[in-house]
Amino acid sequence: MLFEGGSLRSESTLTLQAPSRTQPGKRSFWSWARPLGGAAILGFLLWRLGAGPFLRGLRVIDAGVLAAALGIGVLTTFCCAWRWSLVARGLGVRLPLRTAAAHCYRSVFLNATLPGGVVGDVHRAVRHGRDAGDVGRGIRAVVWERSAGQVVQAALAIIVLLVCPSPVRPYLPAAIAAAVAAGLGAALLVRARPQRAKRLPRALRTLKTDIRDGLLARRNWPGIVLASVVVVAGHLATFVIAARAAGSSAPLSQLVPLTLLALLAMGLPLNVGGWGPREGVAAWAFGAAGLTVAQGVAAAVVYGALVLVSSLPGACVLLAPQISRLRRMPV
Repeated sequence: MLFEGGSLRSESTLTLQAPSRTQPGKRSFWSWARPLGGAAILGFLLWRLGAGPFLRGLRVIDAGVLAAALGIGVLTTFCCAWRWSLVARGLGVRLPLRTAAAHCYRSVFLNATLPGGVVGDVHRAVRHGRDAGDVGRGIRAVVWERSAGQVVQAALAIIVLLVCPSPVRPYLPAAIAAAVAAGLGAALLVRARPQRAKRLPRALRTLKTDIRDGLLARRNWPGIVLASVVVVAGHLATFVIAARAAGSSAPLSQLVPLTLLALLAMGLPLNVGGWGPREGVAAWAFGAAGLTVAQGVAAAVVYGALVLVSSLPGACVLLAPQISRLRRMPV
């Protein structure tokens, strides 16, 4: 979280919260492991493939590709803002769409430029909660908004990966069965030991209320699903554009499942500003599908650059308060 002297810092100056005193070793380990994991993946790819795919990915970016990425970025950012405002409204927190869009742009920029890929979401959650007078509810709104997007993305990924050919298609039914079995096992365990569930009645009631009012309310869930589908489609379109720019001529029926796998890898916390797992999974997926590993890395590099460019309006949002403050200062 982003504090200074016990209070939230201004939008233009950000630092990471110090590790908790209750678990210094654990927090310190993860704060180092996350960026180091992403750096290790990138280092391995550089060692095996050299710098060629990375440099080639950067060289192929032109004005048309950048313009397409910026346009798609506007659409996906406003859809994320709309989804967030719907969830926040369901939880009883006012969040105008214009404010949500500004916060989302700033969040995307911070996620794309800082290790871990979640600093921007932490900042917008705390900032909105403080502005609304309820930090806990503001944080829950962001958590549920992101969770809804991840659930829809996972559902779309399962459908696409089952229908279209991909390296994971033969193993997907077994993986789905294992996930369902694990879920049923967890439910049976809770049912068999109800005394464990009774220890947190307030948290369970809050969880149930948040899901009912924030996600599944009749006036919310259609917009949340629609916004999430558009966001996933926008990310897929950007990755396909990146793959085409990198030289891939594979048909969409082959390319879309590979890009979905790379997008799912971005959810892993072991990254440096989003870099690391995406490039590793793209290299493996492209190679396993009969394409070249270097082409997968180049496509992921182009995508990462496009995401960074499309997030640049967030830098303007971040710096706007400081610029306004400087203009008001007497000469």
